[in-house]
Amino acid sequence: LGADGLSSACYGPEESFLALGEHTHMGLYLALMTAATVFIISLAYNQVIQLFPSGGGGYKAATKLVGPYAGLVSGSALIVDYVLTITLSIASGMDALFSLFPPQYQTYKLSAELAALIVLIVLNLRGMKESIQVLMPIFLGFFLTHAALIVYGVGVHVNTLATLVPDTLQKTHELTHELGWVFVASLFLRAYSLGGGTYTGLEAVSNNVNMLKEPRIRTGHWTMFYMATSLAFTAGGIILLYMLWQAQPVVGQTLNAVVFRSILEHLHVASPHFVGITLAITLALEAGLLLVGANTGFLGGPAVMANMATDRWMPRQFRQLSSRMVTQNGVLLMGGASILILGATRGNVSVLVVLYSINVFLTFSLSLFGLCRYWWEQRLYIIDWRGHFALSLLGLLVTVFILMVTLTEKFTEGGWMTILITSIVIGICLIIRRHYDAAQRQLDIVDNRYSVKMD
Repeated sequence: LGADGLSSACYGPEESFLALGEHTHMGLYLALMTAATVFIISLAYNQVIQLFPSGGGGYKAATKLVGPYAGLVSGSALIVDYVLTITLSIASGMDALFSLFPPQYQTYKLSAELAALIVLIVLNLRGMKESIQVLMPIFLGFFLTHAALIVYGVGVHVNTLATLVPDTLQKTHELTHELGWVFVASLFLRAYSLGGGTYTGLEAVSNNVNMLKEPRIRTGHWTMFYMATSLAFTAGGIILLYMLWQAQPVVGQTLNAVVFRSILEHLHVASPHFVGITLAITLALEAGLLLVGANTGFLGGPAVMANMATDRWMPRQFRQLSSRMVTQNGVLLMGGASILILGATRGNVSVLVVLYSINVFLTFSLSLFGLCRYWWEQRLYIIDWRGHFALSLLGLLVTVFILMVTLTEKFTEGGWMTILITSIVIGICLIIRRHYDAAQRQLDIVDNRYSVKMD
């Protein structure tokens, strides 16, 4: 479950930092706010785990705490999210790998992404089962290599750390005096919001609590704590590295690849051969973790559809996840949709992050609004409701703000596509529900006539 969340450190911090433009000194604020936001959302979502220990996450929270149509919107957004989990993870993974090659090889990247996606589809159709022995080395390798690079990269600048805060405050003061507080605040809040991709994947635990060992709630809370800690350290640390090492975009390379190469080349004992091998291992682990994260889309998507099928938003056949035919249809549906989106966006990670972030924060906002409503209704029965309500409200304010800024800033750069795709899914679900309601009315008529005849 941690792979889905931690892998977002490969693309979220980059989008956020690049939005600062030339005012990179504000990266310090960005790193601190990113880490804080990870914990705010995680702590708020711990309540979803507590209230819905059987799983279902955002869909059940919106359905039970707000209403069936809120659940429909949340569930539709989650389905699109899982499709984008597959697409974005593969695109970002290939970006990491192709950072090792000369720019002229970029023309082959989309073909490589489609090939990787087809391989994942085939493996899931054959019933691929993850093994902890296979996944754990990738996960630990990713975290240990990135932690080592972050610690060393920050440690090299230890002499400047003492003056980092005063210098940052001084530069901010000068920028404010020159351009005004409104500009500075708008710049920072825009960069902070466009880094929303960093927090995607935090909902994975609440969606899959039923997979955890008993006691599920306690295990879920510890899982969320480990995920939040690792993501906050990695994402916040990477943004700090961008600022300290003055990372600049390079055509055909991710910003992670640029800053990691600079850090490795700083090692005085490092030969070019060592730098190349170590960088290749680091980026390969990024790609590996992203592919593991991509596979969660094939597992989580059908699970959301199963929950929605129970409420008649999806064909009832999707309730039977134990059926191999149903599982195969779910895999083909998720994989086919991913191929379409990958082709439409040409594997552009910046566009995919926007598509992904909007739906994730839509689900976040509906779930946290439901929690606020729940704790407010329980204020007469639960003594410590104020703390739960305050945490839910803080999380709601953060997620709604990020959602609105992302929609406003990126509407013409992919935001409209998210609204269109999610609206189409909602429309299909409404048609399915109308069909079942009509069929139920006909059955009721038949039952009533039969009852009258028997009497």
